[in-house]
Amino acid sequence: MPSKQLPSILLIGCGHMGGALWRGWLRHGIAPSVIVDRHLEAVPAGHHICRKAADISADFKPDYIILAVKPARMEETLREIAPWIGDAVIISVLAGRSIADLRGALPRPERGNPIIRAMPNTPSEIGQGVTGAYGVGLSDAQRGICDALLATVGVVLWLDREDEIEILTPLSGSGPAYVFLFAELLEQEAVARGLTPEVARILARHTVAGAGALLATSEEDSATLRRNVTSPHGVTQAALNVFMRAHQGMKQLVSEAIAAGLQRTRELSRPS
Repeated sequence: MPSKQLPSILLIGCGHMGGALWRGWLRHGIAPSVIVDRHLEAVPAGHHICRKAADISADFKPDYIILAVKPARMEETLREIAPWIGDAVIISVLAGRSIADLRGALPRPERGNPIIRAMPNTPSEIGQGVTGAYGVGLSDAQRGICDALLATVGVVLWLDREDEIEILTPLSGSGPAYVFLFAELLEQEAVARGLTPEVARILARHTVAGAGALLATSEEDSATLRRNVTSPHGVTQAALNVFMRAHQGMKQLVSEAIAAGLQRTRELSRPS
């Protein structure tokens, strides 16, 4: 993003997701920004840290406001930053809070602020995330800037409907936890069968990380990559036969897990 196009940014919350975005902006030279966070200790020159919204300069006029607080604090936060909202584009990374929720909580919803819901995942912390995004009221230029802001932490996928955010949440949002669980179980099995914890940890982590890197860079689909590792009647095939049992195998477990996550996502999205 050329410097003349750099927007003024107000980031509310610099925890896991807010912090990942901010560090991505720093890496890509996107500045200046004002960050409201109680815990962040210091920021580079050109950025400004405020401990609470009341400390924001009265003459600061953000072009883009990123909400990265806990979802339950959305209404309170929007009340606190009301003097600075103006016509800013609102980017929300709050799980379970719809655009209608956000619009209704704005101090002046009739202004029709452009709003984006974004769902990054935790690999965003190292710039390897994937973010699903859906927006309303955006000009092409605003969408381009939002895409650039979100792309600093990984791949951005623009969705056609807001309800697709719900489907994305238990897939890419929760997906890293499923991968971490698999690595955890591989490590436990390695130790149980006689390897040292150190060796087991290195083997499990690098196997999962290496497979992920190959998947990310290969032009072949995941099924082909799986078949490439699997010799007929070999060791891998014997293990996969267990994972792929018709009625109790991994496919069924994944389906049930995603269904459970999707159900919980919808429960959290309903008004309490």
